Amino acid sequence: MKIHAGYDITYECPAPTPMILALSVHPSRMPDVIGPHQIRFDPPIGATEYRDGYGNICHRIVAPAGRLTISTRFDVLDPGVPDVHAPEARQLPVEELPDDALVFLLASRYCETDRLSDLAWSLFGGTESGWARVQAICDYAHQRIQFGYEHADVFRTAFSGNTDRVGVCRDYAHLAVTLCRCMNIPARYCTGYLGDIGVPASDAAMDFSAWFEVYLGGHWYTFDARHNFPRIGRILMARGRDAADVAITTTFGSCQLAGFNVVTDEVKLG
Repeated sequence: MKIHAGYDITYECPAPTPMILALSVHPSRMPDVIGPHQIRFDPPIGATEYRDGYGNICHRIVAPAGRLTISTRFDVLDPGVPDVHAPEARQLPVEELPDDALVFLLASRYCETDRLSDLAWSLFGGTESGWARVQAICDYAHQRIQFGYEHADVFRTAFSGNTDRVGVCRDYAHLAVTLCRCMNIPARYCTGYLGDIGVPASDAAMDFSAWFEVYLGGHWYTFDARHNFPRIGRILMARGRDAADVAITTTFGSCQLAGFNVVTDEVKLG
């Protein structure tokens, strides 16, 4: 299966503004990209690429005063199969976890394990450990939060999402990630493309999507608390502890988002 994806994001800045962009396809998916994967700027400006502490591809730019449009289009080959389902995957004791998984047990900006630990153990302490426990957590987050783009709030954390009971995909992910960490299951936040592939088309405008991964039985597995069933056609962009680590743009000065368009479509062959 081939997927056509990309974005057009426009900012207006009153003065030259440094930015960090996390807008590239993740290195693990780069072998599936057909042809070049290039970020374009209008007007043309320079950009410096680097890898952050989580292995994501990032770019540093200085947006000029006025209007800047950041865009890309590319095609990706995808196996066209749903997320892996591995009900036999077991939860490892903390002492058996690899060193690089330990950071994904810790509290972070949007994932306050200290505030949700008692709730997590009261809800999931009696569940079967491993895959079944993570699925129970997904079920809880899926049912706890009501989705709506009008509910987006950059200040909402896992704790307040659990209290507010409304949110967008990042809020589902933050709540599930936090509850997993409370239960000693490493969990990391993911962002990327997820189009209406293998599901009925939505009338809502396309956006980037958030999901999460957990470490079970020596492997990282994908879970999605918002949709709560295996999906087809995810294109990973970045991973981190939470949304603060993988913001698509981080600006160091005043600027206004003036345009935002995301494309994720299956290419019909033949």
